[in-house]
Amino acid sequence: MTRRELLMSAGSAAVAQTRTFPTVLVHEHVMVDFIGADRVRMDRYDRNEVFRTARPHLEELKKHGCIRMMECTPNFLGRDPQLLSMLSDATGIELWTNTGIYGAANHKFVPEFARQESAEQLAKRWITEAGEGWKPRFIKTGVNTAPLHELDRKLVHAAAITSRETGLPIASHTTSGQAALEQLEIIVSASVSPQKFIWVHAHNELDFDLHAKVASAGAWVEFDGINSKSASFHLQCLHALEKRKLLDRALISQDSGWYHVGEAGGGNYRGYTYIYSDFLTRLSTEQARILMNQNPVAAFGS
Repeated sequence: MTRRELLMSAGSAAVAQTRTFPTVLVHEHVMVDFIGADRVRMDRYDRNEVFRTARPHLEELKKHGCIRMMECTPNFLGRDPQLLSMLSDATGIELWTNTGIYGAANHKFVPEFARQESAEQLAKRWITEAGEGWKPRFIKTGVNTAPLHELDRKLVHAAAITSRETGLPIASHTTSGQAALEQLEIIVSASVSPQKFIWVHAHNELDFDLHAKVASAGAWVEFDGINSKSASFHLQCLHALEKRKLLDRALISQDSGWYHVGEAGGGNYRGYTYIYSDFLTRLSTEQARILMNQNPVAAFGS
């Protein structure tokens, strides 16, 4: 059987197999507010309205065998742990939230204190952060283009310190392989294992060799944003890593959702089930198990 036949042969059986083992989505959103760090406030939305909007999408996801979702909305971009706790209790899906600060988008979502404080001071905040009944399960940050801006480097350094002290993985919005490699240097220099680094949005880098270089270093390469238009390229990304025997360093998700704060009715809320109803049908049962169960648990814990 050719490799293409292997990818395509599972058909609808791949959807059925997701019910034989629990699955995890590593990069999705429930609510996001793009207003900016200097203007974001909890009174810009009605938590109960967001709950009512998001709940049916999560309930539909639960039917496909998903037990856990990494809700990747950072602080100062709409993170609301209490909302996630309410939705988790109502739907039975674990919604894991994060600590950290997101530096991408030219630092629009970086609050003033984070511009002034040192990496050590920021890390202290993140290490001790906890709300009512919740604790962060990963560190979310983001950078701009390579070479990294000084502020980006500081945020990554703070994330590395936090990871070293807590064991939490670092999920970083990163669109280029060179920026991913720069971050790996910062992380390793802080005595943190490269296995704690997750290169988010790696599919935006078209160079498969850079995917492999980062994966070979021990980091995670995350191909999220999976949808009907992108599916073919995402499969190519996975095929290239598998050919190099690096599929065990890959993560997949959709970067889907979400309630858009500031838009009427929350705007267009995209659901979370395409990866189950379509994308997994293009993978073998074993490939799906590795990507939807084995690797997420290894990257984020259980």
